[in-house]
Amino acid sequence: MFDMSGMEALVLLFIAVVGVLVVGTFAFVIVKGVSQWRANEASPLVSVDALVVSRRTDVRRRSGTTALPGADAGSPMVSGTPATSSTTYYVTFEEPSGERRELQVSGQDFGQLAEGDRGHLMHQGTRFKGFTRQNVVDGPQ
Repeated sequence: MFDMSGMEALVLLFIAVVGVLVVGTFAFVIVKGVSQWRANEASPLVSVDALVVSRRTDVRRRSGTTALPGADAGSPMVSGTPATSSTTYYVTFEEPSGERRELQVSGQDFGQLAEGDRGHLMHQGTRFKGFTRQNVVDGPQ
């Protein structure tokens, strides 16, 4: 049988708790993503007049690593890893009822929408499906 001192038992318990937390977090994220996907699939395709009330971006940056000091020229860590970033785009639409809905959109759609645009929004659950801008005529007719 194993004879562990109190400190060894605490270290093993700590490692086990951290492992359970990591696995639990991954499981939670996967279950949440699958349930959101299923809810979107079950949602009807909705088409409604809407106003673009705001736009925002979420930029995530990951710093790169530098080369290890004294690394050989052929070593894979000579140049390190580059810094990366990713941007997620969101637009908030307001329906005539006053209900607001923030949807994630592509960078191309984000670039074509401006606050104050009026048009026809199509979405399925939390999925943005499209926005057709109404033609606006400036000045007197």
